[in-house]
Amino acid sequence: MSSFRQYLVENILPRVQKPTRYLGNELNSVKKEHQAVRFKAVLAFPDLYEVGMSHLGLKILYAVINNKEEWLAERVFAPAPDLEAVLRAEDLPLFSLETTTPLASFDLIGFTLQYELSYATILQMLALAQIPLSVKERGEDDPLVAGGGPGAFNPEPLADFFDFFVLGDGEEALPEVIGTLTEAAVSSRQDKLRRLTKLRGVYVPAFYRASFSDAGRYLGTFPVCDDLPVRVRRAEPVSLEEAVYPAAPVVPFGPIVHDRLVLELFRGCTRGCRFCQAGIIYRPVRERSVPRLKELAHTMVRNTGYEELALSSLSSGDYSAIGQVVKELGCELAECGVSLSLPSLRLDSFSPEMAEGLRAYCRSGLTFAPEAGTQRLRDVINKNIREEDLLAAVREAFRAGWSAVKLYFMIGLPTETDEDLYGIAELAHKTELAYRQAGKRGRPRLTLSVAVFVPKPHTPFQWHGQIPKEEILRRQEVLRRALRKHGLSCQRNDASPSVLEAALARGDRSLGKVIARASALGCRLDSWDEHFSYFRWQQAFAEHALDLEQYAARNLDPAEPLPWDHLETGVPKKYLLRERDRALAGVVTADSRAGRQDNEGAGRDALLD
Repeated sequence: MSSFRQYLVENILPRVQKPTRYLGNELNSVKKEHQAVRFKAVLAFPDLYEVGMSHLGLKILYAVINNKEEWLAERVFAPAPDLEAVLRAEDLPLFSLETTTPLASFDLIGFTLQYELSYATILQMLALAQIPLSVKERGEDDPLVAGGGPGAFNPEPLADFFDFFVLGDGEEALPEVIGTLTEAAVSSRQDKLRRLTKLRGVYVPAFYRASFSDAGRYLGTFPVCDDLPVRVRRAEPVSLEEAVYPAAPVVPFGPIVHDRLVLELFRGCTRGCRFCQAGIIYRPVRERSVPRLKELAHTMVRNTGYEELALSSLSSGDYSAIGQVVKELGCELAECGVSLSLPSLRLDSFSPEMAEGLRAYCRSGLTFAPEAGTQRLRDVINKNIREEDLLAAVREAFRAGWSAVKLYFMIGLPTETDEDLYGIAELAHKTELAYRQAGKRGRPRLTLSVAVFVPKPHTPFQWHGQIPKEEILRRQEVLRRALRKHGLSCQRNDASPSVLEAALARGDRSLGKVIARASALGCRLDSWDEHFSYFRWQQAFAEHALDLEQYAARNLDPAEPLPWDHLETGVPKKYLLRERDRALAGVVTADSRAGRQDNEGAGRDALLD
């Protein structure tokens, strides 16, 4: 045991509430000798252990890197305030879990950019690691700091703090990145970054500058050298059938948010919901075969001992063989004492057969996402389901023996009126009535979750501002009263974090100073109610002559360039503009995966390069 690890175990961990967050040494964790490898990476998730350990992407990248004998990957998560206080008081650096190595000793720190409310936490982690926050202040001995995930498709608010970003599937891009850096180990920091720009999917913000007119109008972001791409294309999408998958994921010592195995059925979605960023950036649809899924499932169960396996994707009911997977894999796992669970299901793909199969092998309740309460608004957002789809699905579920159903909705969607809010209450009431129509007595366990719409880059709604905070609160109250008439209630988001998320999601580089100031004021772990401080964020915006709520609510001109236009998802901007126009006209666009074509004669899944 190293002297630092011994000090950690004997003197630091007894002083924190949940020491298992920092122990490492979990089942299936990988520990390699640093002297025996050519490249050392630490995968950083800017949230607490129990959140980060639930993230599939982190597990995949951990396996991708550690599968190479000459590379190593370790993990680090944001420390809770109790450990943070100890580190600061004793001037100790933030360390990795596997070998308690200070982060500054790695070649690369790779942050997962899953959620905008983690941005201040990233700066807190860098500060605790005693690494300069600004790219300009880092020296040759400092590790490169990289980011990947959904946030990498508009990383401009973080551009001052990251050496580079990876756009797209990490299974494809990360080995190329590490291979390039390994070969350039003795090169200068600048030369390493120049070499990375030759790789598809790698964006080095220091080599790009925002351009403005004499009147101060934003003209776009462009490379500073002629040999750099004007637009950075995302990494080549991987084939999931051959892709590395964590067949022996790390098993945590303590409980985590999603404490179960996760099996990714497929990646991508062609449904075309106009609010959904994931449906754009993860295209095209790529499936794993049923034999491959079975092989992975049984291997993961043997390697971990878990008793629950979740089938994961953006829309699991759209998997081409979902009935076969539920029936056959569910039966095989049940013999081992393992149950299946599914995330939110498409209403129009739910069948009596699926209801029976899920009931036989799944222990959890069912979740559906109508998103909006009226057909008019569902047409606006291109949620191609009808009220009868929902009611038919829940009736089948109730008849099959289910009694617990969760429904997801959003408020604040473009063109929403109070009638749409009343529609949520009516639809929830009709769902309850369907329980009795299915021959059941009493009332079902109906859970309603109502989120606040947040406009995201690279979607047809990216030009729409979020409704003002006061209006969010008013609409939440309208819905609460409408639900109360039917004896119902709902889980609703606090408006303040959603406002901040909207501001950061569509921000530009000017927000870098705001994030740095918020971090200096003590902002971190902002997705946790007990740590989130809206006042501090308002102060950070105000000190830089910005109003947080106005910034989140601003509408963007479709005729003007956007701060993320130089980063390509593979779906053309003209398509997003057309979908925006169709949304405002209440016109739906069919799902091309079923063989249908969009108005330009090209299937939407073929819009990728």
